[in-house]
Amino acid sequence: MIFQITSLLLLGTALFSPDLPPAYVPQSDWTWLFNGTTTSQWTSSKSDQFPERGWLVAYKSLTVNKGGDKTHKAGDIITRKTYDSFDLQFEFKLAPGANTGLKYAVRKYPDGSWLGPEYQLIDDTGNKDIAKDKDDKRRTASLYELMAPSARKLKPIGQWNTGRIVVKGNHVEHWLNGTRVVEYERGSRAFLDAKAASKFKDIEGYGMGEGHILLQDHGDEASFRNIRIREL
Repeated sequence: MIFQITSLLLLGTALFSPDLPPAYVPQSDWTWLFNGTTTSQWTSSKSDQFPERGWLVAYKSLTVNKGGDKTHKAGDIITRKTYDSFDLQFEFKLAPGANTGLKYAVRKYPDGSWLGPEYQLIDDTGNKDIAKDKDDKRRTASLYELMAPSARKLKPIGQWNTGRIVVKGNHVEHWLNGTRVVEYERGSRAFLDAKAASKFKDIEGYGMGEGHILLQDHGDEASFRNIRIREL
């Protein structure tokens, strides 16, 4: 009996430890997009196979630009499946000066480009492009080019941060380290006005409907882990 009680206490400590974010307690309705070992849920945006170089699985992380460079990039990767309403959670770590992003509701356009709203991931202070740009719509956790994040609690470059994207119908939220930093309605006047003022102004249907999840190869080093999704 003492052994059973001790075991239960230890299990409870493991499940509710302050070192483990509650969002990452395993649940049956979550699907792992990357659990630290396999890339079976992903494919290159250029083919039906995962890139042979440029993306590396090591230490339970998926790292881009390992074996590639800015001139010979491996290219973006997309989920094999498309998603409509979902809760997506992930961890990310950027190298100094890095610029990349996680896109959702992504579709392929006639010119071959894969476009969709982007949860921006960038070294806010060390990237040479953004260092000169005071536009917060290009900073980490923003809706890239459209909406700036608020109330951010961003950890320093080289440390793991937790990202989250919730899409329920047309309602979308970006979260960073447990805090909601962006909230918008797809198709709303505010969204359409922001799109019209951005470089995506002429992209028909941008951000609407279901689509793939995309991890960007921007030629810079960035790592991801614990990527999982729950359809709503």
